[in-house]
Amino acid sequence: MTILIIEDDVKLKDYIKEYLEAYGYNAVTIDDFDNVLAKVEEIKPHLIVLDINLPKFDGFYYLKLIRKAYSIPVIILSARSHEGEQIRGMEIGADDYITKPFSIGILLAKIKALLRRVGQYTEAEEENESLLYVVHDSMKLKYKDEIIDLTKNEYIILNMLLSNVGKIITREDLLEALWDDTTFVEDNTLTVNMTRVKKKLSNLGIHNAIITKRGVGYVFNGIDN
Repeated sequence: MTILIIEDDVKLKDYIKEYLEAYGYNAVTIDDFDNVLAKVEEIKPHLIVLDINLPKFDGFYYLKLIRKAYSIPVIILSARSHEGEQIRGMEIGADDYITKPFSIGILLAKIKALLRRVGQYTEAEEENESLLYVVHDSMKLKYKDEIIDLTKNEYIILNMLLSNVGKIITREDLLEALWDDTTFVEDNTLTVNMTRVKKKLSNLGIHNAIITKRGVGYVFNGIDN
């Protein structure tokens, strides 16, 4: 799933991007606000997170342009909390409106709910019926005809690995995604969680799919059938 983040606050957009990527989304940000529509056409996102206070034109202007050409779900993220602004956004075509400051967990929940409402999860699951993948809205792991439950940590780890097959995911990236702050987390805690993930894969008949790169991180090399 690709989420396009149209936000000019660098720290905020990077934070949202990192958080969404930790949950398995392909999060893309934008820097050129002169060509927003061209970026939408290029990326073809499944959902857009749109700020209102932007350079050049405000988010309502861009929302009108997007709505003329696309039916992509849009969540407005704005410091404008007045009821009239929220109504205006919904009338123009926003699917949801979140006011700043906001909970990143609430944003994630709304993204999941909106994608589920427009059928994106169903389509993805049908396309990947025989593959190994996580079911986002219920935190389960599906492989062929088997479905198993995942803990939150197992879910995050598998999302990151399955979204980056063949690439090294560093221990630091995993620790940050799992606990936000790596300073107070023992390195062994990640090892314990990774061992549990490997055991669940083994129970599904998937062995040696996750390769440990000592001192660096982990790689998901795919499934040997």
